[in-house]
Amino acid sequence: MNARNEILGRIRAANTAAQARETPVPRDYERHGPHAPGSPELLDLLTDRLVDYRATVVRVPSDGVDDALAQAVAGYRPVLLPPDAPWEVDGTRDSPGLGPGDLDGFAAVVTGCAVACAETGTIALDGGPAQGRRAITLVPDVHVCVVRADQVVGSVPELVAALSPARPITLVSGPSATSDIELQRVEGVHGPRTLVVVLTEPP
Repeated sequence: MNARNEILGRIRAANTAAQARETPVPRDYERHGPHAPGSPELLDLLTDRLVDYRATVVRVPSDGVDDALAQAVAGYRPVLLPPDAPWEVDGTRDSPGLGPGDLDGFAAVVTGCAVACAETGTIALDGGPAQGRRAITLVPDVHVCVVRADQVVGSVPELVAALSPARPITLVSGPSATSDIELQRVEGVHGPRTLVVVLTEPP
């Protein structure tokens, strides 16, 4: 037996032993915050967190989304949309034929989201309705994201519970940024440099 097979054999044996033990995972942590999804307190907290992360938040009534989107993308052309985008926005709908080079030619993308966590200011996308594939939210320099009030939950456990691990999940907390080099913040390195969140108010 060579060293490689020996190492892999030990790993398999350890995994088998771990599965046999079936150690219970404690679930006694707090799973729900004090506020119901979409409550005004959560919308205010999400707004504060996102603004702190240098995102722009536009709060509108549910029937004002189209106007808010038109204003948000007014200075950017061309604009990319998911294939099933429900908004009346002047833009191009995504298609499988658009590769990375094509996506780089778009100034902005408009999408929806799966859920948002007020506590951390995190927006989750999972490729579901009005979100499109992951690439369209990573390549254009501006991401305009529509978040409905009923999609806003209070805590991380609530966010995780609303997502499926079988889907391609992207977590967004403000514009893409890094401080890897001498702790100097640089935005737009791993994704959009600008994040605009259109947050609808409850009816």
